Amino acid sequence: MFEETSRSFDFMFENLTTRLNKVFDKLNRRGKLSESDVDEAMREVRLALLEADVHYKVVKDFVARVRERSIGHEVSKALNPGQQVVKIVNEELIATLGEPERLNMRGPKPRTIMLVGLQGSGKTTHAGKLAKLLRGQGERVLLVAADPYRPAAVQQLQTLGERLGIEVFTEPGIAPPDLAKHAVQRAERGGFGVVILDTAGRSQLDDALMDEIRAINSKVDLAEILLVVDSMIGQEAVNIAEGFRDAVPLTGLILTKIDGDARGGAAISIRSVTGVPIKFLGTGEGLDAIEVFDPSRLSSRILGMGDILGLIERAESALDQETAQRQAEKMMAGEFTLEDFKEQLGQVRKLGPIGQILEMLPGGMGQAARQVDPNEAESQLKMTEAIINSMTVKERRNPKLLNASRRRRIAAGSGTEVQDVNRLLKQYRDAQRMFKTIRKSGMSGLSRLFG
Repeated sequence: MFEETSRSFDFMFENLTTRLNKVFDKLNRRGKLSESDVDEAMREVRLALLEADVHYKVVKDFVARVRERSIGHEVSKALNPGQQVVKIVNEELIATLGEPERLNMRGPKPRTIMLVGLQGSGKTTHAGKLAKLLRGQGERVLLVAADPYRPAAVQQLQTLGERLGIEVFTEPGIAPPDLAKHAVQRAERGGFGVVILDTAGRSQLDDALMDEIRAINSKVDLAEILLVVDSMIGQEAVNIAEGFRDAVPLTGLILTKIDGDARGGAAISIRSVTGVPIKFLGTGEGLDAIEVFDPSRLSSRILGMGDILGLIERAESALDQETAQRQAEKMMAGEFTLEDFKEQLGQVRKLGPIGQILEMLPGGMGQAARQVDPNEAESQLKMTEAIINSMTVKERRNPKLLNASRRRRIAAGSGTEVQDVNRLLKQYRDAQRMFKTIRKSGMSGLSRLFG
């Protein structure tokens, strides 16, 4: 189940998305684009990217590429020049974010993954997230507590291991390079497919930190060295990545806390500046809150185009398909009850915070969703659940029983007003009528309802 986070993933790019959409709206209002129109738009794009804390060299190269293509043949001959510029921006943003690269899971088992990074970047938490993700793909994972310096680091990883049901290897008093070697030997004997090393960090880059990482690298055959870096520190994240890359052969990046930075420049800059591919995004506090990096999907979200593919993947992962199918059949047969509605709300909750779901919607639906206060939407969802939970099973199955006295009782039991109960029942009746219309007239009825 996707756990709730305090902020939507798309909050990371909130300011940038708003600025870029204003530029695109202005372009789309023009039937034909002159070179001066393109130059004006590129000035706005440049300012938007710089305000988002994108590295100035990345901004300079990006804008130059977009401008060159936007005043060329592919835009001048386009039926909708403004949309063609948006398409170019999307393609160049994908190119800047870099080609997606997956974990190296080739070769003999166990494959060992070492997580490195500064103290406080989220290495331990993301060791747990990565372990959960890989276990879900059928891998048997061994977590290794290779940070003997930070107070309670070992205990934190052991607690995560207990929650996940994943074994944690630790050996008190042993230096991390030797501990890593012993862990791999344990994994070989125990039939583990993946070993994840949670290494120590420091408050800043220093020789002792790099020497220890190099020593582990010399003792153990590593399939991956992943740098865990906090995206909220902006351009400093790029500097940290460069520092680690110069010391050890980094194979990938995990950007964390991207649900908490409204600028998002580090995510756009870091691949272009360092050459190290982003492999995962940490999208919140829950152990499910990690995504495999996909530049095309991230670009769509930055540009306000939604992420319908991500929404589908969430649904496939979180929802009970048999229940969803049964509910759909009952809807179309006109047999949908408030008890079914309650079950459906539970399914929606599994998808994650309502704000995240709304902002993953594409096109006009996504633009409309950005006008909705996610906290208000969450409150409405909770109120609806409370009202339905205050009904008896018989009342949920047959709402016609709900006379005035029953409605007063339900309102009192759910901490709401009678008009809130009435509003929910009206919505339920409206939905019933809509499904009856669809059932009688097929898709033509549907088009009349929404067209």
